[in-house]
Amino acid sequence: MSAVRRIARPLLAATFVSGGVEAYRHPGPRAKAAAPLVEKLAPQVGLPNDPELLVRANGAAMAAAGALLALGRFPRLSATVLALTIIPTTYVGHQFWTVEDPAQRKQQLLHFLKNAGLLGGVLLAAVDTEGKPGLGWRARRAAKDTRRTAALARKEAKGAAKAAKREAKLAKHALPFG
Repeated sequence: MSAVRRIARPLLAATFVSGGVEAYRHPGPRAKAAAPLVEKLAPQVGLPNDPELLVRANGAAMAAAGALLALGRFPRLSATVLALTIIPTTYVGHQFWTVEDPAQRKQQLLHFLKNAGLLGGVLLAAVDTEGKPGLGWRARRAAKDTRRTAALARKEAKGAAKAAKREAKLAKHALPFG
């Protein structure tokens, strides 16, 4: 792992670990803010209509995925989980468009944009292959190698069939020894 990744991953993950632990331990205010969205979406996606439980689950996912990202364990998966957790957190927690007071609206906009920046960071981490070929490239390469091997096998089979035909012809015209 490069030095930049060793430094950047824990820095990026720190906010998620801290916020996730806080949400898990003290879900009350967040659950209250999340209640309208949970009531609206939970039945549609098959989740329980329990805002406190969902806030705790989101917090636990943030803390766990953040810790994994900070440690460099399953970084792409953990970054993807973090991206999925910050979207509802940002939507519920920073609805600047509903705030009337200009100072509070500006503060909520600032937090919204900060979370959008964090989302951008974890999306970059989610696609970072550390210089190794990604899964898509490896799949395309395997398909190409398979096609090449199949073509070679067909060519060899054709050549073997021709040789067998030639040998059969020679055997048919050969004089018996005896």
